[in-house]
Amino acid sequence: MKKRIFALMAFATVMSSCGGSDENPLLSDFNTPFDTPPFDRIELEHYQPAFEAAIREARAEMDAIVADPAAPTFENTIVALERSGSRLTAIEGIFFNLLEAETSDRMQEIALQVQPLLTEFANDMSLNPALFARVKAVYDSRADLPLDAEQQMLLEKTYKSFARNGANLSEEDKEKYRALSGELSQLTIRFGQNVLSATNAFTVHIAPEDSARVAELPEFVRESMAEEAVARGEQGWTVTLQAPSMVPFMTYSTDRTLKEQLWRAYNTRAFGGEFDNSDIVRRIAELRLGVANLLGYDTYADYVLEERMAESSTAVNEFLEGLLRSTREYALDDYRTIRDYAVRSGLYGPDFEFMPWDWAYFNEKYKNEKYSLNEEQIKPYLRLENVKKGVFLLAEKLYGLTFKENKEIPVFNREVETYEVYDGDRLMAILYLDFFPRESKRGGAWMTNFREMSTDADGREIRPLVSLTTNFTKPTATTPSLLTFDEFETFLHEFGHCLHGILAEGKYASVTGTNVYRDFVELPSQIMENFATEREFLDLWAVHYQTGEKMPQELIDKIIAAKNYLAAYSNVRQLSFGIDDMAWHSLAEPYTGDVESFEKRATASAQVLPAIDGTCFSTSFSHIFAGGYAAGYYSYKWAEVLEADAFSLFREKGIFNPEVAAGFRKLLSKGGSEHPMKLYVEFRGHKPDVEALLTKMGLEKK
Repeated sequence: MKKRIFALMAFATVMSSCGGSDENPLLSDFNTPFDTPPFDRIELEHYQPAFEAAIREARAEMDAIVADPAAPTFENTIVALERSGSRLTAIEGIFFNLLEAETSDRMQEIALQVQPLLTEFANDMSLNPALFARVKAVYDSRADLPLDAEQQMLLEKTYKSFARNGANLSEEDKEKYRALSGELSQLTIRFGQNVLSATNAFTVHIAPEDSARVAELPEFVRESMAEEAVARGEQGWTVTLQAPSMVPFMTYSTDRTLKEQLWRAYNTRAFGGEFDNSDIVRRIAELRLGVANLLGYDTYADYVLEERMAESSTAVNEFLEGLLRSTREYALDDYRTIRDYAVRSGLYGPDFEFMPWDWAYFNEKYKNEKYSLNEEQIKPYLRLENVKKGVFLLAEKLYGLTFKENKEIPVFNREVETYEVYDGDRLMAILYLDFFPRESKRGGAWMTNFREMSTDADGREIRPLVSLTTNFTKPTATTPSLLTFDEFETFLHEFGHCLHGILAEGKYASVTGTNVYRDFVELPSQIMENFATEREFLDLWAVHYQTGEKMPQELIDKIIAAKNYLAAYSNVRQLSFGIDDMAWHSLAEPYTGDVESFEKRATASAQVLPAIDGTCFSTSFSHIFAGGYAAGYYSYKWAEVLEADAFSLFREKGIFNPEVAAGFRKLLSKGGSEHPMKLYVEFRGHKPDVEALLTKMGLEKK
């Protein structure tokens, strides 16, 4: 099955079978600026009938391809298939993006209702023997076809998507595939819903009479907690499991009792209780294994990695294990440094035993002591409005892009901002920015598209609609949104993904923009993080929000000096997630045992902080059980190797060097139309080496 692209089209004709188009904005011309989604007119009641009508329309388009009496060609089969179902992909793009960013109980119910319909249609397409016969006929004649690189890639991806989704199976096995994939699609949605519910279900409330428990906290932390309490109809101060709430409390509070409660709650999300994901984790792993076995693979990882830069489970495991061997001792040194510092502090007496919930506080104290650096020094220079200006300036300096706010474009939440993005007079994209946490939004940060780059049958460009979503520190009644340095890097990271979409060129949406190999998609994002400590960039915009003074060189030097502080620890922590992912998806037999035990055995070699019984991160590991990173979480580290090597060219030639920027823009614009290693080597001149990452972290192999 081809990837369901988030493409929106201006629909001139509505099939009679769709019905209700006058009342349902999802089934009519949008009549909005740039054909953007009419969020101001979409109601929850519109989704299910729109999905049902769009599926009928997509089926008719599929049937028309099959019924074409002409011999199969690239245009009448591959391109026709690529452009089919455009209304359905439009609705999917709207609904499933908002399911993450603006959800509700009713919306989650709708997701569970429509997902089986979507899975059934996807299976009907990929398992249609007549349709596959046409695709295969074109694929088998590919050597004789005058196709350019993008067309060749589209043909190959289309054929493989059918083959890898059961087209070659027997009729009996096709039915098994339908059953497995149908249940799998339901469970991945349920997994994400449970994580969100578990996250929202827990808070720590501090009553006014217990004000001593917050007296030590910085004013911005107390004020944020007080506003959270007010928003919940409470008095005093409230901490949630959302990062902008929990992390500052863990960093500045000495109240070990409350911090342990928060830490345990976060690390047991969806592990036991009302929203338990334990059975779902085991079942998802079993279903994925079943799919892989049906298609002739020993494990799900083998199935996934066939279509990745890494190419095999062996290569990924060797990569993870090799990087772990090179950095584990350094990570243990990092841990011992903070643990010993905490013990020497005498804060909790001679019987103090260092635990994971102590890490953030003593980490911040030690960093402040060693580097004379803390977040309170940095945050005044990272006012969100200024950071946004800086990120836009970076895109302008590198790629000539300009950003024009447009408040007429409908948005799905009043906090969302929209921008027209231009390269000279050419519209490149519409950008949606959604910065702050709310209960209707899942945690974390991500980039998605409401529409991919493509051209229509008349050769008209359909420019992308790109969305950047975060959970940054909210402004308060007295203070604007001031970002932590981590949040600043997150902005740069996600904006790198946005640039991958904004700068996309090509005719076919399924091979433009971020539609690339999963272990290549993080290169454009992670390379952007390097600019966070470049003085030439910071001087353009980083000023104190009260005094207007530029960020002083002394502070920048401290940030740079501390840049690799705990780099090895952070690296090993990230490796543990990749190792856990590979363990679940390298199973050759269904696992029926305890989820916590499985996780702890799998990640034991990467365990640095004390292991705490009764905790488990697999049950809230949305990237792999509800997202697209199954057998692919290693790609974050893989991409770090790529970006460490790639950014060294920027540093060598100048961070705003036009020749280097033009070369990287070419890489971004190609999307998935060419093999990523070919694109990388064309830009850098050689294949990447893991040594580049070790050098960046300031480490040598032990």
